[in-house]
Amino acid sequence: MSRPQLSARPRDVRGKKVSNLRRAGVLPGVVYGAGHDSQAIELDAREFEVLHRHTGRNVVLDLVVEGDGAAQPVVLQDIQVHPVTRVPLHIDLLVVNLQEERTADVAIVIVGESEAVDKQGGVLLHMRDSVSVRAKPDDLPSGIELDITPLDSFDAVLHVSDLQIPAGVTLLTDETEPVARVQPPRVEEEPIAAEAVEGEEAAEGEAPAEAEESAGDEGSAEESES
Repeated sequence: MSRPQLSARPRDVRGKKVSNLRRAGVLPGVVYGAGHDSQAIELDAREFEVLHRHTGRNVVLDLVVEGDGAAQPVVLQDIQVHPVTRVPLHIDLLVVNLQEERTADVAIVIVGESEAVDKQGGVLLHMRDSVSVRAKPDDLPSGIELDITPLDSFDAVLHVSDLQIPAGVTLLTDETEPVARVQPPRVEEEPIAAEAVEGEEAAEGEAPAEAEESAGDEGSAEESES
């Protein structure tokens, strides 16, 4: 099976001096796992960014460390990024046994079109972004598709059981959990017409005058009685 290849070199620089590597366009990392002793490595930062951009999560890579000979199957276990620039600062690569199943979280990928969104103006709500699965490393998908075409009304709900699980993959997340639905559009209150407001103000302004007239009439009546 052909896999994306990643080249690296053994790394001797440690501690604070690692920042000098980053300034030179070198990405520090470490590789370990599956009977492999932990080894500090360094990679071309640009090469890694291009590869990472074009490979999904959970993809098995063939890592070739200079001087080690044969390639090793690895997965990206962890990546540290700069909090502002989001530039990778350090990576952890895990050597995997291709015959042993692994558990991983896989992203849910939305496909299709929802009538309740496109024609009724609803808003698509994501109740889950990923699910947990188990499979051999080469069978682990980078994403699992969810077709939202059945969401044709605001009452419709899609569940984990509606996901398109690939062959060789075992779903671990409860199938009854909801994944997506469509929220009805918000109904904005209609503004009160200016004429109505003016009419109300006028009516309120007339009340005191009417009261005064009424009071005047009562006074006249009292005078005539006396």
